[in-house]
Amino acid sequence: MEKNTQFVGQSFAFLDAVEQAGRAAELNRPILVIGERGTGKELIAERLHHLSPRWGEPLIVMNCAALPETLIEAELFGHEQGAFTGANRARPGRFEEADGGTLFLDELGTLSMAAQERLLRVIEYGEVTRIGASRPMTVDVRIVAATNEDLPAAADAGRFRPDLLDRLSFEVITLPPLRAREGDISVLADHFGRRMAAELNWPQWPGFTAATQAELEGHGWPGNVRELRNVVERAVYRWDEPTRPISRITFDPFASPWKPQPLMPRANPEPHAETALSAPASSTLAVEEINDLRMAVDAHEAAIVRAALERYRYNQRATAKGLGLTYDQLRHCMKKHGLSAG
Repeated sequence: MEKNTQFVGQSFAFLDAVEQAGRAAELNRPILVIGERGTGKELIAERLHHLSPRWGEPLIVMNCAALPETLIEAELFGHEQGAFTGANRARPGRFEEADGGTLFLDELGTLSMAAQERLLRVIEYGEVTRIGASRPMTVDVRIVAATNEDLPAAADAGRFRPDLLDRLSFEVITLPPLRAREGDISVLADHFGRRMAAELNWPQWPGFTAATQAELEGHGWPGNVRELRNVVERAVYRWDEPTRPISRITFDPFASPWKPQPLMPRANPEPHAETALSAPASSTLAVEEINDLRMAVDAHEAAIVRAALERYRYNQRATAKGLGLTYDQLRHCMKKHGLSAG
């Protein structure tokens, strides 16, 4: 959701999370926001900042998953000139930029262990040392972090520092997925529909037909509010009769009879379900036959994911866990290779 998008909803689960954020905003403590993609984690971070005593100071946002691991520490903590190849000048990090205000760390679970260790030191001592510097500098930053991962499970598995988790979880705000927000789908659909109709200069908002509204209510919304907004705005944009209720929606914009088909790897006759996941290489080209590396790698990846989906009976969360991926990463991979959900 966009930064200037207001909170819309009336379900108790949603309003409880918003109220919890309002109470926590006044305290100068780290806050952890948990929720699936598209549930509005950045909106909650903005609420925590703007209702806090720091509201007049900077709110700096950093998506930890948007940068390669080699650059995350430089982005967070800054660097001196010549600290590494390409560091042609000194640069302050996000902590320095957020001094006096709030630093929102999205996709926290993707931080490397080294970055986690340095983050823990900042939280404990309020000091940041630029890469290549010999002396730390003091910063006053409130941290709000967000993730769609199960961080306690990641800590148990050794992928996240338990001491950092303890420091960040003074308060944990868990946002409900859209499917759990009773009554909010119709409210949000109407809200986004009216806005799109106004943007298109329609004379009025005709709403949705009862059948279309039932389709919206019955969808699973894995992308939550962000997905709902896209579906509704696309339906309004594609509708050519603004005086009649909208009766046609498209959940998957990629659906098409001309959709490119993924490269199909050569499969052994009736492979055994138990061996398909452990030995997908047998369903791809032999090494000496490969003349397009990228295509071969994609075919191999598709075979692995397809086999895993079959092994876990198309339970996508179990499949993601079995492959060491997040749910979002698995969904991206399935979409990339045109794999069905079962």
